[in-house]
Amino acid sequence: MEFERVLRVSKDRLGVIIGSGGSQKAFIEKTFKVKVTFNGGLVKIESSDNKSDPVTATAYIEALARGFSPYSASDLIDGRAVMMELDLRDYVSTKNSLVRIRGRLIGTNGSARSKIEQLTETKISIYGDHVSIIGKPDNVKLSADAVKDLIMGSRHASVFAKLERHRSTMKKDRLKLWETGV
Repeated sequence: MEFERVLRVSKDRLGVIIGSGGSQKAFIEKTFKVKVTFNGGLVKIESSDNKSDPVTATAYIEALARGFSPYSASDLIDGRAVMMELDLRDYVSTKNSLVRIRGRLIGTNGSARSKIEQLTETKISIYGDHVSIIGKPDNVKLSADAVKDLIMGSRHASVFAKLERHRSTMKKDRLKLWETGV
């Protein structure tokens, strides 16, 4: 199986993908059995080995490029987590609106982002014009809906209350499963 994919990566994120002394690049190549090469702001992922996992390698590198730390991006390795990206330019028309929306999503000292992460058990990166979310598929959708609600102008308290209600419902459902033994 031949695989080749080229990603455009911001130059300020290349260092994270390469790592100190090439350690992150070596980790990616060893873990996913792929070859990673760099040419300016382009990252090339290649594989010809049947035992390789170039799709997950690509997702991992995309997560690093979107502002996640290697620790946060590692959730993608086992295949149980997914990453979703929202392009903020799809929701705003001016540069000032983009700055305002990013501020609403981040909150004071990162409080809004942290609260959504906590209530949805996801990890969120707000980098440039994108919001990226890593977590279990249902949680990522819930988190993305909360982000979209904030973008559309919903009050923070309303969005958090909605997430807390959903979390409470999910806990009750898990408890019922535990009690019935299903």
